[in-house]
Amino acid sequence: MTSEKIISTNLLKQQVSSWQKEGEKVVFTNGCFDILHLGHIDYLEKASQLGQRLVVALNTDNSVAKLKGPERPLNKEYARGRMLAALQFVDAVTYFSEDTPFNLIKSLKPDILVKGSDYLTENIVGADIVIANGGSVETIDLVEGYSTTSLIDKIKNT
Repeated sequence: MTSEKIISTNLLKQQVSSWQKEGEKVVFTNGCFDILHLGHIDYLEKASQLGQRLVVALNTDNSVAKLKGPERPLNKEYARGRMLAALQFVDAVTYFSEDTPFNLIKSLKPDILVKGSDYLTENIVGADIVIANGGSVETIDLVEGYSTTSLIDKIKNT
């Protein structure tokens, strides 16, 4: 079941450590992923190609509402988690409720931290931790014209 890929932070920490001991590079990214679209798929697939394991940290519903406003998320966190877990190139999904995944990155110590190219490396939360542990920070070009906000706007105006 895809739900088995949704892992608590404590268990995920053990899993990441185990993967790394086996010589596998663990890639970490995070986001809201409210309405899964081509931009998300392209981004996550490219992120997965940077290592052997892809971990996606998903903002909880409360966290999304704080970031995006009270009408968001449209899909509840469990549904968003299951959709991400269903992607063959996603190895694990976990939730975080803080404003940023800083503490999660600090705990997991991934090998590669990934964000979209709309971020500058020096502004990526946790970049300092990953680099200090010998890892790298990568950015991935986003697919133009795809965002959850633009999809919501399009639906509202139809």
